[in-house]
Amino acid sequence: MASIIPGYEYDIFISYRHNDNRSGWVTEFVAALQEELAATLKEPVSVYFDTNPHDGLLETHNVDKSLEGKLKCLIFIPIISQTYCDSKSFAWQYEFTAFNKMAKEDQFGRDIRLGSGNVTSRILPVKIHDLDAEDKMLLENELGGVLRSIDFIYKASGVNRPLKANDERAENLNHTYYPDQINKVANAVKEIITSIKKHDQQDGEVLKEVIRVKPDPQKNQKVKIITGSILVLVLIVLGYFFIPKLSKNSDSVEKTIAVLPFRNLSNDSTQLFFCDGFMDDILNNLQKVKSFTVRPRTSSYQYRDTKKSTAIIGKELNVNYLVVGSVGREGNNLKISVQLIDSKADKQMWSNDFPGEMNHLFSLQNEIAKEIASELKAELTPEEIKKIEKKPTENPEAYNYYLQGNYYLWRGSGSRDDRTAIELYEKAIGLDPGFALSILQERQDVYLINTGIIMIILRI
Repeated sequence: MASIIPGYEYDIFISYRHNDNRSGWVTEFVAALQEELAATLKEPVSVYFDTNPHDGLLETHNVDKSLEGKLKCLIFIPIISQTYCDSKSFAWQYEFTAFNKMAKEDQFGRDIRLGSGNVTSRILPVKIHDLDAEDKMLLENELGGVLRSIDFIYKASGVNRPLKANDERAENLNHTYYPDQINKVANAVKEIITSIKKHDQQDGEVLKEVIRVKPDPQKNQKVKIITGSILVLVLIVLGYFFIPKLSKNSDSVEKTIAVLPFRNLSNDSTQLFFCDGFMDDILNNLQKVKSFTVRPRTSSYQYRDTKKSTAIIGKELNVNYLVVGSVGREGNNLKISVQLIDSKADKQMWSNDFPGEMNHLFSLQNEIAKEIASELKAELTPEEIKKIEKKPTENPEAYNYYLQGNYYLWRGSGSRDDRTAIELYEKAIGLDPGFALSILQERQDVYLINTGIIMIILRI
């Protein structure tokens, strides 16, 4: 059965690692999805799904040519597992990245606008495992943005496996329900296909309309040119005076943010410096997004251990959004929880947990900033992404000393704290001399207030 759009081989291409179908999960998923699609769309939808792991392409075959026809589809659904994000694997090289490239170059493009006005990708990820930070980063680098997936994950203590049709909602910490997730996939497919069909029809209508247009009489051309020129000039003048003001007001009012001090979940009270440092770095990353107005640390840190409501804090800081969270650190293990609060409505907009290890710390911080930007519909530029992903140092011990130095500098209870801060910064820079320039560039608001800190940076 061919695609509902002429020129395409299939409507949907299912991509997966064959090891993930040893239990038959992918086969059952495809069967359930086809049943749901039959009840969701008015016309049949074609699905390509290679069920035979022994009938694949050999090394002697031309992989690009063999898959070129099959990949020419409207929607690509990768089953994202713990093993899918392998740049050397067949599914990644010849299916995922190949479709991503093809879709960007075809008549519709990879990203399309839905009827609601939102933009979505023709790559519709289905995630069956929680991913390592490196794997998620690999995916997002290929996709060029934050990973948005429909999750089929069963979570319990020490459990990370695909959600099954007979799993009970109450027993799953994610509280996801298999039939509901299947329905979400089918509805997403319907939205994408409907938008593609509408786009295709509109293109046809435009072409017909262009063909019907008759040239204007020559005598009217001069009048129309003069009238058009005057209108363009008026619009330019209006735009010059009013558009910057509208843009500025929209950005400054709608995307004003304060990052409140994170709660310390560690049993060790000496880890407070790490907790404060994590909050500082989230704040610093958000400040790199031009469309955000982020309150400085000096404004938000006064609310550590406060009992004031988020509505009151938002009003006092004059912001629309608050970022709150908690940090737990036990040895090399991290447990991060972050929430985005709409302070005007006094309600939680988004929350997520970010478990990981110290060697993934910067990846976690980058991921949090990107997800907050995505939730607030801020389109990150390549330059902003590069700034957010830039690592201040590759040396974890140097970074630890740097956070301790921040803690004593901000505590500011006297010259003794300043001397302690300077000693800790010297240790950090001693372990990584390149860290000095990064400190000065990234955190001038902190270090310019203390000439001793500037001296140890400049003498490196």
